[in-house]
Amino acid sequence: MKPLPVLNVGYRSTNYWLVGEGPKRLLVDLGWPGTLGALRMALRRAGVGLEAVGYGLATHYHIDHAGLAQELKEAGMTLLVMETQVAAIPEMKRWTKPQDGYREIRPQGNRILGFGESRAFLEALGIPGEILPTPGHTAHCVSLLLDDGRAFTGDLPPEEGAWDNPLALQSWALLRARGAKWVYPGHGPVRPLE
Repeated sequence: MKPLPVLNVGYRSTNYWLVGEGPKRLLVDLGWPGTLGALRMALRRAGVGLEAVGYGLATHYHIDHAGLAQELKEAGMTLLVMETQVAAIPEMKRWTKPQDGYREIRPQGNRILGFGESRAFLEALGIPGEILPTPGHTAHCVSLLLDDGRAFTGDLPPEEGAWDNPLALQSWALLRARGAKWVYPGHGPVRPLE
């Protein structure tokens, strides 16, 4: 069985991972506010158009990981929001400035998921895996873990630097227990989980 395609369409030091194939893929992390043109260019360089982004998942609601969510929704994307993330969305606007170009994320059209629903939902998209709670950077952080061991972890602090962060260490323990082998972080290169 060939591995599920994953493309890094990131820019400005943040990775945005396009997962899957076909006309409706999952974008893990969603771009800086006001940079829809940059995302379009990154997608074009990867050989896909914006219409290929059918679903979006923010690993957490910070401006560099969810800043384009509303604009992407208006372009046809469905925003997947885990139940633990709902309250974090309105907080984003507190940390933006008018020059950021941030468009507030409206709840209409969002697809709210419980963690227990994630596997079946992703399977319907042709993505074998699950979404797991991985607090450590924020209380509402989540990670996408594919069945082949690729883990999309957003800003979860690296295990070796999290000695004073018990939540992060518990999140890494969960990812390991569920079979994570490779880390696809929000910043920096892909690395093996040793």
